[in-house]
Amino acid sequence: MSEQPRDSSAPALFTWEFATDPYPAYAWLREHAPVHRTTLPSGVDAWLVTRYADARKALADPRLSKNPQRHSAAAHAKGKVGIPGERRAELMTHLLNIDPPDHTRLRRLVSKAFTPRRVAAFAPRVQVLTDRLIDTFEERGEADLIHEFAFPLPIYAICDLLGVPREDQDDFRDWAGTMIRHGGGPRGGVARAVKRIRAYLAELIHRKRLELAERRDGRAEEGEGQGERPAAGERSGEGDGEDLISGLIRASDHGEHLTENEAAAMAFILLFAGFETTVNLIGNGVYALLRHPEQRALLQRAVEEGDEGLLAAGVEELLRYDGPVEIATWRFATEPVTLAGQRIAEGEPVLVVLAAADRDPERFGAPDVLDLTRRDNQHLGYGHGIHYCLGAPLARLEAQTAIGTLLRRLPGLRLGADPEDLRWRGGLIMRGLRTLPVTWNSAAE
Repeated sequence: MSEQPRDSSAPALFTWEFATDPYPAYAWLREHAPVHRTTLPSGVDAWLVTRYADARKALADPRLSKNPQRHSAAAHAKGKVGIPGERRAELMTHLLNIDPPDHTRLRRLVSKAFTPRRVAAFAPRVQVLTDRLIDTFEERGEADLIHEFAFPLPIYAICDLLGVPREDQDDFRDWAGTMIRHGGGPRGGVARAVKRIRAYLAELIHRKRLELAERRDGRAEEGEGQGERPAAGERSGEGDGEDLISGLIRASDHGEHLTENEAAAMAFILLFAGFETTVNLIGNGVYALLRHPEQRALLQRAVEEGDEGLLAAGVEELLRYDGPVEIATWRFATEPVTLAGQRIAEGEPVLVVLAAADRDPERFGAPDVLDLTRRDNQHLGYGHGIHYCLGAPLARLEAQTAIGTLLRRLPGLRLGADPEDLRWRGGLIMRGLRTLPVTWNSAAE
């Protein structure tokens, strides 16, 4: 690892106290060591990038590879870089771990599921799921918004998008729960959950491939001698009613060179990245609103008056203020790189701290203030460059629907615990609460 002078006044990182409120430590790093060498809890040495300008530059720098094989100490860090279990389950070939040209090819295939039209068409389903979940606890007057609302909503939504049958979705909910509960702790439980998901996805892909083949054979027999051809949407995998896994299979069958492992890895990372970020966005967002009653009242009025513009702007500010992804996923220098005067040697890991960059006073006025009316808000909550989060439009839709519906249906929503008693999940990448107890005046009261 490249040398950097150690500063004894540097704040402690990755403690439980740090997890509760990392922002003072990030402020110190931005001012005194904006590109900071540290040893992570896993024992891996890495560079932390904390200023907005440097972060934006690093996120788009092609010399910083996403491929873990670029790590100079890969033999010593086996199992410590990336998602536990993904290597053994042959799920490494996904968008978070590859560079162009493979990244370009796979992203092009999956992007068809996240077009504005497809996301807009999914909005009624998200609303149905949101209302159904609130129905289960509305009369009770209290709930844990993480486990009863913020967690199941994106799980069921992403399962619908992928094409997981409804009767199997509770299994996915259990596996995903294991990944969230143990994401910052024992890796064995996560690895077992990853293995189960991989086995299920392999079987589901096989089953859907057979179903698609049977439908093609049936159409061929019906159209024999009549020159019948599939509709354009069916040929391209862009049909409005087609689930994402079927679309990936169809694209592969039409010469897009998608291997079965790539298809399974793609479905896996969409599940993994697509649910936990939204869990945290909803949980962190509601928590921030409840801690800032004036901002919550402002948004409450907007929701009651049907002001969707302020709701959308509010979600963007919640993403900036205390977003769901604290640190962007791993990058590795493919050659010597200099950032903020620090020389990063080839093979060294670089971690861009989105949470620190989004509170940089050089970029945002009053960055530690939650302001739902903030106009100039080009935050990095979903990244930047070619690895900008593909599912961001869906996550925004889910967050706007969830938060807006909660405020509309439970207008007396309030914290059900002392903020000092709440605990944040330990982990490197994600930032989210373990629980979020809330209360309100039920209809029975």
